Amino acid sequence: MLGIYVHVPIACFRKGLAREYLETESLPPPSTCYGFLLSLVGETNRHRHVGARVAPQLIGRPDLSVVLRTVWRVKSKPLGSSGNTRPDYQQLLSDVRLVMWLDSSNETNTSEDDTLETRVGQALDADNRHGIKRFGGLSLGESTHLVNEVVLLDRARAAADWSQRVPEDSGQAFLVHERGRLTLPVWVDHVGSAGTRYTTGNLEHAPLQAPNVERVPMILPPD
Repeated sequence: MLGIYVHVPIACFRKGLAREYLETESLPPPSTCYGFLLSLVGETNRHRHVGARVAPQLIGRPDLSVVLRTVWRVKSKPLGSSGNTRPDYQQLLSDVRLVMWLDSSNETNTSEDDTLETRVGQALDADNRHGIKRFGGLSLGESTHLVNEVVLLDRARAAADWSQRVPEDSGQAFLVHERGRLTLPVWVDHVGSAGTRYTTGNLEHAPLQAPNVERVPMILPPD
């Protein structure tokens, strides 16, 4: 299982049912992490790595703030009509640091040497990243929330300033539980909501080490 350390200065992981007041989850859902990893390796087909398992683990507690921003909603045509914009409050997280745990042992559409786990490892390896072709800014959540740092966890730990940036080598991980208290998406329907798929789990405090693979959320589209 691969551990990827990610730092985002500003982020919002909008709750699926949030409307006028745009609340944020405390950490990115598995579906958001999956989309981020696809962007990292330059993959445009999100069905390519179905079956991958992704678990976010939040380090520390990001600062929470609220801003007033312009939000677009399609109410009338043309899309640029003034009636399609309105001011709404949005929650933002600052200084988000987390680890994404990635396992590809259950992928169904790839060979052993072409899994998402392998491709992410190559993208973060200075000697192999020449084979990665990607485009656009790398963000986590909204497209404007650009990532400041992404590196393999083992290499991040080897840095001289690791203990200063991460005082505690542990965090809150979202792990699958049949009677979990938190429901997060593992697949999002971007056209409507009928095709969105969820999993239930708990936020559990644990050391920054690979969790039990059976408790890591699996990325699966609806049947």
